[in-house]
Amino acid sequence: MTTPDDRRYTEQHEWALLQPGGGEGAVVRVGITDHAQDALGDIVFVQLPEVGAEVAPGAPMGEVESTKSVSDVYAPVTGVVTAVNEALTNAPETINADPYGAGWLVEISVTGDGGDPTADLMDAAAYQALVEAS
Repeated sequence: MTTPDDRRYTEQHEWALLQPGGGEGAVVRVGITDHAQDALGDIVFVQLPEVGAEVAPGAPMGEVESTKSVSDVYAPVTGVVTAVNEALTNAPETINADPYGAGWLVEISVTGDGGDPTADLMDAAAYQALVEAS
């Protein structure tokens, strides 16, 4: 299982990658982790929020359905959804093949004070420890 160290992680197994530019109006790309996609199995359907939807940390913003179960996807930051990975509509299995690349879910334009919106999330080492402890 891979855990890239260029992004931050939630306890619900989402990753958040601050896009270049940062600061006020920062954009965070969000997806589910390699561990999450592996636990879910073959992903067959993805329900994502609409562009323009407001999201808040820890609040459900979509669902990922696999041959095993349906799992909520939670927002890691506060903001407005500015992009949705439309390619997943016809190819949800992309999440299984490339969870940290082409399998991204949404991009969120962060609202807040302009600091690093992912600072409160776990780094790769802390996330790896969480996974290993479960």
